[in-house]
Amino acid sequence: MSAFVVMGVSGCGKSKIGQGFARAIGGSFFDGDDLHPEENIAKMSRGEPLNDSDREPWLDRVGMRLKDASEPTVIACSALKRAYRERIADRAGGPVTFLYLEGTRDVLSSRMKLREGHFMPLALLDSQLETLEPPEPDELSVKASIDQTPDQVVAELLAGIRRKM
Repeated sequence: MSAFVVMGVSGCGKSKIGQGFARAIGGSFFDGDDLHPEENIAKMSRGEPLNDSDREPWLDRVGMRLKDASEPTVIACSALKRAYRERIADRAGGPVTFLYLEGTRDVLSSRMKLREGHFMPLALLDSQLETLEPPEPDELSVKASIDQTPDQVVAELLAGIRRKM
């Protein structure tokens, strides 16, 4: 089984890239936002950042979805801290490759301003950037810049995975 989490702060394109990546590998895609407890969505909708205890049940659900998968699976999940990524991998019961989408605050905020109907307000971008701990070299991860087309981002991620194999 291949387990992937497309990670990064809000507005980096996790869902769009995750869908494209899943298609490219012949796998399934799940949006981690759909796994949030209702309380988390309500809190973020009010412009309140989540704390670690808010995130725990969500991270557990992400990991369990990966564990229960019978085919290559890609989940979009911010996974902002190393401890969150470790928790997901622990619950998944096996290796998880984190696909880190990196972008500048200017690019991220301009993308968030264009989104319609998403519960995450632009006001929370700074708190996410402050929380973000990019993957370290010893973590199972591949990085791609979001300052390119979605197809180019997917291609960069696929090339990065091939280099790691």
